[in-house]
Amino acid sequence: MLFHENEVPRVEALARLSYGNPFLPDRIACEREVLGDRFQKTGLAWHRTADEEADRPNIALLTAWSRERLEAAQARLAEGAVPGDVEWPLYENLVHYFLYNKYEPELRRYMAACHEDRTPAKVAFYEPFARDLKRYLAPCTSAPPGKKETAHIFACFFQIRRAFRHIFDHIIGGSMASARLRADVWQSIFTCDMARYRRGLFARMGDITTLITGPSGTGKELVARAIGLSRYVPFDPKALRFTEDFSRGFHPINLTAIAPTLIEAELFGHVKGAFTGAIEERAGLFEACPAHGTVFLDELGELEPSLQVKLLRVLQNRTFQRVGETRARCFEGKIVAATNRDMALQMRERRFREDLYYRLCADVIVTPSLREQLAGAPEQLHNLVLFTARRVAGAEEAAALTEEVETYIHDHLGDDYPWPGNVRELEQCVRSILVHRSYHPAWRDQNAGVAAWLDAMRTGSLGADEALDAYITHVYAQTGSYLAAAGRLGLDRRTVKARINKTLLRQYGKGSAHDADKE
Repeated sequence: MLFHENEVPRVEALARLSYGNPFLPDRIACEREVLGDRFQKTGLAWHRTADEEADRPNIALLTAWSRERLEAAQARLAEGAVPGDVEWPLYENLVHYFLYNKYEPELRRYMAACHEDRTPAKVAFYEPFARDLKRYLAPCTSAPPGKKETAHIFACFFQIRRAFRHIFDHIIGGSMASARLRADVWQSIFTCDMARYRRGLFARMGDITTLITGPSGTGKELVARAIGLSRYVPFDPKALRFTEDFSRGFHPINLTAIAPTLIEAELFGHVKGAFTGAIEERAGLFEACPAHGTVFLDELGELEPSLQVKLLRVLQNRTFQRVGETRARCFEGKIVAATNRDMALQMRERRFREDLYYRLCADVIVTPSLREQLAGAPEQLHNLVLFTARRVAGAEEAAALTEEVETYIHDHLGDDYPWPGNVRELEQCVRSILVHRSYHPAWRDQNAGVAAWLDAMRTGSLGADEALDAYITHVYAQTGSYLAAAGRLGLDRRTVKARINKTLLRQYGKGSAHDADKE
């Protein structure tokens, strides 16, 4: 036997830990079972704080424990022990866990070099990794991993390292809402079964589109970037390098920042002479995206119906055509999309195609509002402000600025301020206090005007027509649509449009009725 009877439950717990989601609380139980009395208590949500960036203390203890078990198993192998059907996968996992942690510093440095655009010509530490893997596994199997399997394990290790750092560094917050978001992003990358992912799903995840929904300012692009930069990239053991540079594989486009007439050319490309100004042929994002890259479509809910049809074809057939060309080209990457729209409402009002939505909804991630995050952990406001202060003012000034911001929020906005602009508004609050020592949210000014109208209605000081116009405007501001407002009020759509009070609508922060609803 490779393991003593009392060791087996702990080695099994290490296997569950290895293939589990690092951002779910389940990992705490596994760590405790493996380490026993040496376990050090930590918080349920594994997240980055502004005050420290060190890994959990239990990681070092787990690495040391795995090395001790591995050395003991090696000694038993030298004495002639033969692993059984149950022990072999446990031993293999023990080897993988130990080697991952042994080479993690090298993987981290290599990842940083790629981000800094100084990717080494060759991955020099692959060869010692391959020798270690063979040395540990060859004595207990007649078929040690070959070059292809060794390269695959190495590629998986690098993907795990990238995924953890991109999620851990960019999706911050210690609330359970933030922890669930990190866990959801991890599953979007690896699914809920990492063993199955390693066996074969790694080559199929590009076919599954991810849709990120949530209010504006909640970090949807950060989630998309974490997914896009964490895709599996094969390793070529002959060339000693990865087949693609992961840091160049994320291709974002904001569909509201480009004129509708140009979006098609940006996505699909065009040939020379396809339209006025097309003086040369040009590849679009779908063509420029490598096989293991990602195209991120931000504000997908704004996409015009004609382009929705073409996007549906990409998702169904993985093919597209340049503007002005009949040749079909193949899209091999992954699509991640984001929207803050109510997609159910969009489909009911026939603004968004149902068949396209059902090509998008297999993997949906919802980003929580800042109010949700702080409701579960109000102390996290300090952490978020400190992170922002470091970016805005630098490390030396961050602590003082954080204190100023927290004091201002407490004295002028109140501890229950709802942050309607979410994290984006919090960042602007920090910048405003840095520059002016004050922050005056437009949301409060708007609500003050709206409150005045509602008070006038309650006191009966409005005429019948004014009251009706104010109420219709109030419902329209809530629904964002003439059609939806008409349905709720039992009126004709044209009546709703005619009776909108534009002054009151601007106080809701909706602009003019014409701007807010293009029907």
